[in-house]
Amino acid sequence: MAENKKYKSDIEIAREAKLQNIVEIAEKKLNIPEKYLEQYGHYKTKLSFDYINSLDKNKNGKLILVTAITPTPAGEGKTTTTLGIGDALCKIGKNSSVCIREPSLGPCFGMKGGAAGGGKAQAVPMEDLNLHFTGDFHAISTAHNLLSAAIDNHINWRKEPIIDARRVNWKRTMDMNDRALRQIICSIGGPGNGFPREDGFNITPASEIMAIFTLADDLKDLERRLGNILVGYTSDKDPVLAKDLNVIGSMLVLLKDAIKPNIIQSLENNPVFVHGGPFGNIAHGCNTIIATKTALKISDYVVTEAGFGADLGAEKFLDIKCRKANLAPDATVLVATIRALKMHGGVDKEKLNKENVEAVKKGSENLLKHIENLKKYGVPVVVGINAFVSDTEDEMDVIRKVCEKVGIKAVTSKHWEFGGDGAVDLANEVVDTLDKTKSNFKTLYDDNLSLEEKIKKVSTEIYGAKELEISTTAKKQLEDLKGTKYEKFPVCIAKTQYSFTADPDNGGLPQEHNLPVREIRVSAGAEFVVVICGDIMLMPGLPKTPAAESIYIDEKGLIQGLF
Repeated sequence: MAENKKYKSDIEIAREAKLQNIVEIAEKKLNIPEKYLEQYGHYKTKLSFDYINSLDKNKNGKLILVTAITPTPAGEGKTTTTLGIGDALCKIGKNSSVCIREPSLGPCFGMKGGAAGGGKAQAVPMEDLNLHFTGDFHAISTAHNLLSAAIDNHINWRKEPIIDARRVNWKRTMDMNDRALRQIICSIGGPGNGFPREDGFNITPASEIMAIFTLADDLKDLERRLGNILVGYTSDKDPVLAKDLNVIGSMLVLLKDAIKPNIIQSLENNPVFVHGGPFGNIAHGCNTIIATKTALKISDYVVTEAGFGADLGAEKFLDIKCRKANLAPDATVLVATIRALKMHGGVDKEKLNKENVEAVKKGSENLLKHIENLKKYGVPVVVGINAFVSDTEDEMDVIRKVCEKVGIKAVTSKHWEFGGDGAVDLANEVVDTLDKTKSNFKTLYDDNLSLEEKIKKVSTEIYGAKELEISTTAKKQLEDLKGTKYEKFPVCIAKTQYSFTADPDNGGLPQEHNLPVREIRVSAGAEFVVVICGDIMLMPGLPKTPAAESIYIDEKGLIQGLF
């Protein structure tokens, strides 16, 4: 039986891949001359801005967004599907490339694992991608912490403008899960160590510099945005910006190489842009605008993804990234799995391999809500059923019929098991949809609405909330932002990815609820306002048994346990 077949691990499959030199892929499949490539070994390269700046007059290709239903521990395979579609488009003769985010070390050594895809649909070299890669995350962390050090130095020497140590809103960062660093006291130990104050750490994917990095148009725009970071206030509540501390030039120097897009390859030797990595629950969850726009100028089809489910990731991709970059996606692929729908339908994880048609029907309410949400943006939708070997035909037929009733085509894809060959049907359906249906993309809300109206628009229309429950703190923060330039910014909802509500234990089915708004934070450089809903953490913790306990180097010098 198929269920008893022995499958190789992701790292085993990746290690057996026959990689091509990245210069060969860039030259043959993207028409990029070698002189514009800044290589990191044989299989990784950055792309110079001399080449990127020469592409302005090129026509854009088609942009395909891959998103998913509400995530579960059973997995949805969004990145795997993104890579599978990319490879399948190349299989059917299309000039295609993929744009994804860089993985964070925190989840890699925590519980979630890496983010290089899986099975026969992966980005490689897998170990490099999931670990230090080209050093982008280190550069972002260092630039962030340089600003942090400059703030405390500014306070210590009482420089103008004099920052009120009680009103600093810039934390430190590191790319690791560490709950002990969420809230700390810094500068203790006497006058020589500065003025003691409350501080803390966010994980690097939650850093505003990561958000700025992914939304900047070029190096000059990056510099402008870094300067506009709101680091705190004076005792008179006047804002203090990063440019007031005179370290923007140094921060830019640290980021000058990181801002160049990275190119690697899929298992089938097709180009993959991997650049930037903000989380989708506490940030906006998209790869860089620079990488996406570059890919669109040199590929006929570009497949990209947004973080977590469509409510979190796609909403932010469409309302933040597309708004800021003046991009309009041509089609959306909504990824669903039988296993995840069964979990949404009430089945325990241990029983997912057993057929349960009724649970799939019940769980499909989650799928239907995401379809309803995506339709509001005017972009054609295709549902991709990411097939597992335990799925039955009757279960998959439920999804097809559910989608058919709302005018959506659902196509089974077996890219995890068969790579690009397994996703050909899905790729053909996407191309057919692009040929037959024109995207009429529009954002969910207008810039000129008040921040509270924007929050309410997203919470009621996307999350299905009845009302907002705004804390006293958040009400005061919203009131303080009225009439400022920050009121024109889009909103970035930071909440759990496991539910339409703010409670991760509520499950993935649509339900009546109010959305609790706990805090409002201005990301002035990224040019959006973060809305903290519920108990979302900007610094995750490690699980009781983290993945780090199972990762090691064997006697042959190979990394084991990475997934």
